[in-house]
Amino acid sequence: MYHRFEENKYPSTNIKIDIFKKHLDIIKDSKFEFYHPKDFENNFNKPKKQKKILVTIDDAFKSFYENAWPILKKDKIPFLLFVSTEPVGKKGYMTWDQIKEIERSEFGVIGHHSHSHDYLIDKKFKEFVLDIKKANNIFLNELGYIPSLFSYPFGEYSKEMHDYISKNFSLSFGQHSGVIDINKEKYELPRFPINEKYGELKRFNSIINYSPLEYKNLKPVEKKLNHQKNPPEFSVEFFKEQKNLEDINCYSNEGNRWEKSDISIKESVLFIKFREPFTPRRGRINCSLNDEGKWRWFGTQFTIAKDSK
Repeated sequence: MYHRFEENKYPSTNIKIDIFKKHLDIIKDSKFEFYHPKDFENNFNKPKKQKKILVTIDDAFKSFYENAWPILKKDKIPFLLFVSTEPVGKKGYMTWDQIKEIERSEFGVIGHHSHSHDYLIDKKFKEFVLDIKKANNIFLNELGYIPSLFSYPFGEYSKEMHDYISKNFSLSFGQHSGVIDINKEKYELPRFPINEKYGELKRFNSIINYSPLEYKNLKPVEKKLNHQKNPPEFSVEFFKEQKNLEDINCYSNEGNRWEKSDISIKESVLFIKFREPFTPRRGRINCSLNDEGKWRWFGTQFTIAKDSK
């Protein structure tokens, strides 16, 4: 997941264009292919023989169009561009003509990223629905259709939001890191965020070679935490076929400090005892496992609510 390109005053969401080119070269030189978003969508429920790399870009910043689009267009590299409709045409953002240019290509796919790109999880649910419907109307007017792939702004969602999106889109993405597999929840798919800090070439080379750490279910289902449920009772049930679980390592950022998690495992279920509550705004957990030389990874994200609404 990328955002800005060569906007160096925003390092937390920016990637330098020469590094982006090197990322693409690493993928081209690897054993993996780029995944076309439509093929990803249409074949999601089919078992995969070979991992592929899906490139996604959030927010439709003008710097994407000016700096990354020419590179992707030249080599016809497939990608998914998530657009929030409210900022389109404003300073620093792409115009509808530019978005339509990408939409007309055979390899650029437009996704839905809400209307306002606000902290929608802090709004009342009806406000969230109105925001999505407003974007729907604009997409219909500008593109002639509503995109079927959705990305939660800031990767934040409650169960109520998740359930609404699941009834109106085919797949949706968060901003927690991980490798997608057929068992992942279709409406909270992970992506590895890439920026100046986390786009370093050694790390990038590692993440494209990670394998999924597959699991049956993860609790709690509700990813919006209020003060009564913070920290949550957290557990992940892995498949019994998964070996080497005793070698798993998890890190979490409760108390706004990344530290090794206090884990226990019983009959293929991993439990984490958190040190203290998560602090606003996001709680994250990342787990990795060296499974006989194959590195497996999953992550999840919670949002700490201002108030429960």
